[in-house]
Amino acid sequence: MVPVLLRARQDGRTIFFFGNGGSASTASHFVVDIGKATIRGDGKRFRCVALVDNVETVTAWANDSEYAVVFSEQLRALAQAGDVAVGISGSGNSPNVLKAVETARTMGLRTVGLTGMGGGKLRGAVDIPLVVPSNSMQHIEDVHLLVCHLLTAYLRDEAPSASA
Repeated sequence: MVPVLLRARQDGRTIFFFGNGGSASTASHFVVDIGKATIRGDGKRFRCVALVDNVETVTAWANDSEYAVVFSEQLRALAQAGDVAVGISGSGNSPNVLKAVETARTMGLRTVGLTGMGGGKLRGAVDIPLVVPSNSMQHIEDVHLLVCHLLTAYLRDEAPSASA
């Protein structure tokens, strides 16, 4: 996952995060931490968007179409080939996360999935799966947030700078 994120920063690509419930909270948290807490002196920053944060857009798509497209339709409007999509689903079977990953792949985005419970369908749908070996949603969500914090610290302190 680290090389994909570093390449996105180096190339000025956007990283899109999305999920439901606790995973939506983790998606927002990722955007804040990676977008702000990794700023270094080399001038390159991560461009991150949480597709869960615009309540009006999410609810408009859910109401006017169906909840399964709330993230995929935003990707159609905002994403470009070479961007990165990070889907977060504790079960790995959230229909809207799976639809967004499918859309992302069709559009030429790199895809990452954070999941648990064996990975569900998300495990096989993404380029890079990160599967927490647990069936406890609370443990899975805790590990996903821990991954967020560990990645942020690494990207801030240890990763090669863009000029290296």
